[in-house]
Amino acid sequence: MINRLFVLLAVVIWPLSAMGQSLYYPDLEAELQPALVAQEGVTDWEDIAQRAEEVARDGDASAFAIARLRAQLVVWRDVFLDNTSQNAERIATVESQIAALGPEPESGDEPAAIAERRAALQDQLDTLSIPGVLAEEAFARANGLIRELDGQVIERQTRELTALEPSPLNPTSIADGTTALWATVTDLGAEIRAGLSAQWESGRLLRNLPAVLFYLGLAIGLVVYARRWLTVWRARMLDNQSSLQPIWLLLLSLSQMIVPVIGIYSLTRGLETLQIFGLRGQAVIDALPLAGFIIVFVWWLSGHIFPAGENAGTLGYDLDTRDGGRRYALAIGWVIALGSVVDAAIKATNTELSDALPFEWTVLALLGFLLWRLGRYIKRPPAPVEGHDVSPGRMRSLVGRFCTFAAIVAPSLAAIGYVNAGRSLIVPTILSLALFGFVNVLQRITEGVTSAVSDGKEESPIRALAPVLVSMALYLVSLPILALIWGARVDDLFEVWSRFREGFAFGDSRISPTDFLTFALVFGLGYAMTRFIQGTLRRSVLPRTRLDLGGQNAIVSGLGYLGIILAAIVAITSAGIDLSNLAIVAGALSVGIGFGLQNIVSNFVSGIILLIERPVSEGDWIEVGGHMGYVRGISVRSTRIETFDRTDVIIPNADLVSGQVINWTRGNLVGRVIVPVGVAYGSDVDQVIGILQEIAEKHPMVIMDPPPSVLFMGFGADSLDFEIRAILRDVNYVMVTKSEMNHEISLKFAAAGIEIPFAQRDIWLRNPEVLNKGEA
Repeated sequence: MINRLFVLLAVVIWPLSAMGQSLYYPDLEAELQPALVAQEGVTDWEDIAQRAEEVARDGDASAFAIARLRAQLVVWRDVFLDNTSQNAERIATVESQIAALGPEPESGDEPAAIAERRAALQDQLDTLSIPGVLAEEAFARANGLIRELDGQVIERQTRELTALEPSPLNPTSIADGTTALWATVTDLGAEIRAGLSAQWESGRLLRNLPAVLFYLGLAIGLVVYARRWLTVWRARMLDNQSSLQPIWLLLLSLSQMIVPVIGIYSLTRGLETLQIFGLRGQAVIDALPLAGFIIVFVWWLSGHIFPAGENAGTLGYDLDTRDGGRRYALAIGWVIALGSVVDAAIKATNTELSDALPFEWTVLALLGFLLWRLGRYIKRPPAPVEGHDVSPGRMRSLVGRFCTFAAIVAPSLAAIGYVNAGRSLIVPTILSLALFGFVNVLQRITEGVTSAVSDGKEESPIRALAPVLVSMALYLVSLPILALIWGARVDDLFEVWSRFREGFAFGDSRISPTDFLTFALVFGLGYAMTRFIQGTLRRSVLPRTRLDLGGQNAIVSGLGYLGIILAAIVAITSAGIDLSNLAIVAGALSVGIGFGLQNIVSNFVSGIILLIERPVSEGDWIEVGGHMGYVRGISVRSTRIETFDRTDVIIPNADLVSGQVINWTRGNLVGRVIVPVGVAYGSDVDQVIGILQEIAEKHPMVIMDPPPSVLFMGFGADSLDFEIRAILRDVNYVMVTKSEMNHEISLKFAAAGIEIPFAQRDIWLRNPEVLNKGEA
């Protein structure tokens, strides 16, 4: 348990990079950086590879020997990976020279000079390719050997995990364990008494007493009084609604951990100044800082997850749940801390492993009980809040159930004899809970700090986006720590990083994260430049030309497509990705596109046709598929039409190209209006025509070339039917013009006494006597 905690603390400050492997042995990288082509470098590599093969074959090397050999292989693998692209630029130049000579004739008849030059270039290409090919082979060999050594380590860990030891509940084991524990306590007491006696007789105890009292007084002041003062100050700060409140709360929260830890270190320093402890006592003192940090951290974390008072905290538990969760979390911290101190004292003696099993099982049983109780509090749902939707708490329910499972299974396994398995289940569970809680607290602190930075603006982009990005970063950082908690090695994390740096092979090319970064950077620059040019054309250049709005939008959109395609090609080339390797994939994609993406490709091609041919442009009034409205945007796949009801209709581009489309404003805005009108039989036809002609000619929207006309359309069932037909300056006002003409017709006809008829019907009853009988 203690070793795992030390590993986790080391990982926090250990940079996750390939250079970390050389920290095992500081002079290792200086020893193993040869020139690839140097004979002595090749010999060194062969020696290391042969030793690794022997270790992998025999399987009897120590863990230290495997770790050192693996570190050497990792350094060599990095060297080979860097040399796989050796002479790449020169190889590309020679390949372009060979391509410039053209393909070799199938008949073999080729001018002697060209054939000689082709052979010379091919020989040069083969020579230049040798280092890269050898580096690829050596890289594959080193990679395979590393996997074999990792397999041996995993196999040993599996054997240790499943090892069956004597049951700690065996009466004999309990007796031996109790005796060993009592011997440890008595030996520790004897050491302290002997040390006190020696220091008192020599007079050093009185001389060191002022320094000891100073350290102990400082420890009490920092651990007890300063911690309480910081807690009270933080509680008061929660009621202060200033803009800097989150920042002050962050500083106070950190101080709540840092100040007590300094006090514990002062306590340790004071005990060491006494100089009365022997081997066992010194082991206990050395374990005190970590034990104290565990208690302080659990106290700080439980205070944030299960806060006291009226504050419901970030998880929204009720007061009873928060009190119980905080109580059992602190108990778990105290058990782990005290267990680590006693464990250090036992290991400092010559106690056999079997004698310590009863003590370990007792600690596991206590942790299991406390974890079971804590899990019951964790899986409780949040307290209901009036007027707010409360989360059902499914995730915390799963976490609580897993805690219950680990709390029952771990002590049971240890009681049978699988002590390592039980320890490897309950300890990672507790550490995972601490990690999840710590990430949750950091998320809330981040939200508060970004809220203060954004000056409390509700719609601030910083406030909206920063917590999401920070939360994502926290989860990504917590993943390797979580892997270490559950048994992964630091070497495993470095291996993942090496795999990431290695990339993956695609045809004859290897795509690495650097290639992806180069591609993203070049493509991003190209995309930004394309958008800048589009904006400049749209705002400054095209408005000064005679192109209409549709033509301007077509030019801007076409330039955008062209710029994105060029940016992608340049980015792929800059990243060193050989496009010829995509031929097979492109063929497969073309088949898939032909069968599964026909409509999408058809709409895409139709969109390009619309931009080039421009039968429909933005701002046109069109009618298609029963929908009428103005074109507001033409994209790659579809066209957006805004109807007169102010609703948007998305029309696939293929319908505009292959279907029937009425464009009312194509080329110009001139259009015709038709106003039908009927008058009663007996009306003066010439008078009606004259009035209608006058109304049409006087309307300001009607043009006089060609002049408007009034037509006598025929004899209807109830009226004489006429139509006004006129050409308008702007067809967009056809409905307004028609309404205004109808209004004038109504006024003029009323003044002239011309009747506008409406249908009238007479009802005849065939048998009225039946109705009369009914009334009678």
